[in-house]
Amino acid sequence: MTARPERRDEAWYTPAHLPEAVKAFDTPLAGVAVGRAGKTGLLELDLAPVAGATRIVGQYHQAPLYIFQPIHLDPHRPDMAFVYLQQAGDGLVQGDRYRIDVRAAPGAAVHLTTQTATKIYGMRANLATQLVHLTVGPDAVLEYLPDPVIPFRGSRFFGRTCLTVDPSATVVLGEILLPGRVAFGESHDYDLYWSEVRVREPGGKPLFRDVLNLVPATASPTSPGRLGPHRVHATLHVLTRREHPSALCAAVDSALGAHPGVLAGASELPGACGITVRLLGPASTTVAAALGAAWNAVRLRLLGAPAPDLRKG
Repeated sequence: MTARPERRDEAWYTPAHLPEAVKAFDTPLAGVAVGRAGKTGLLELDLAPVAGATRIVGQYHQAPLYIFQPIHLDPHRPDMAFVYLQQAGDGLVQGDRYRIDVRAAPGAAVHLTTQTATKIYGMRANLATQLVHLTVGPDAVLEYLPDPVIPFRGSRFFGRTCLTVDPSATVVLGEILLPGRVAFGESHDYDLYWSEVRVREPGGKPLFRDVLNLVPATASPTSPGRLGPHRVHATLHVLTRREHPSALCAAVDSALGAHPGVLAGASELPGACGITVRLLGPASTTVAAALGAAWNAVRLRLLGAPAPDLRKG
C-alpha cells in the first residue's frame, strides 16, 4: 500500500469536533510536539478471503504502530485471521496521535487484538488520542477485542472508534477500563478518559453511539450513575442480524449467571441491530473472565464456535 498525501495532513490523525471537556486539555506542547516523528502512529490494513482463509491484501504502517504476521489459530474457524496490534515503546504519552484503519472485505473473518494492555502515562500538558476506523463488508465477521486500558495518574486520553458495518456482517467490539496502577494506590486518578463508539451503515445511516465520559475534576467516576463502588468497567457491543437481539441477550445473561462477582446486563440496540453488554466489577481478572464468557456465548450463538485461546501466555 503506497503512501498517500493525506497521511501527512494533521487532520488525518487528529480527532475532529472534540467535546468542550476534551478541548480544554488540547493545550500547546513544548518539546516533542504533536505530529513529530514517533508521535504519530498510523496503521492501515485491508483483509480479504484468499484461497480459503482471510489474509492481508494491503498494509501501511508508521511507527510506533505495527503488526506481526497474522495467524490462523482457531480450529473451529480456520479461515479467521488473528491480527495482533503492536506498539513500539511502552505506552501513550502526551501529544501522541494514533489512527488505525481496518477494512474487512466481503466474506472476510478477522479478529483484532493487542499484544498487551494499553498504558496511558501521566501528562503535564496536552493529551493522547486514538482514532479507530473499522469498515466491515457484506457477510464479513470482525472481532475487535483489545487488552485492557490502564490510565495512569494524571493521564488524559480521547478515543473514538468509528464502525461502518454492512447489515449482513457480524461485529464484536470490546473494551475494558482498569482503575490505574492499583499497586501504586491509583484508582481512577486520571484527568480525562473519554471513549466513544459511533456505528453506521455503509450508506451513512447511524445505528447508535456510545460514550464513556470520565473527567474526575467535574464528576467523580465512583459517583452513583457512573461506576459507583466498582473499579473496573467493560463493554461488549455485538452488531448482527443473524440472531434476534432478545435471543442474544438471553444467551449472554445465562453465561453471566456463572459470574456473580460482576454486575452485568445485556440490552438490545436500536433497530434490532444487535446488543450491548455492560459490566462492572472489583478487579481486572473478574471482569475479564465475565467478558470472556459473554464473548464465548455470542460466538457460539452466531458462529457456532467457542472463543479460542489467543495465545497470550
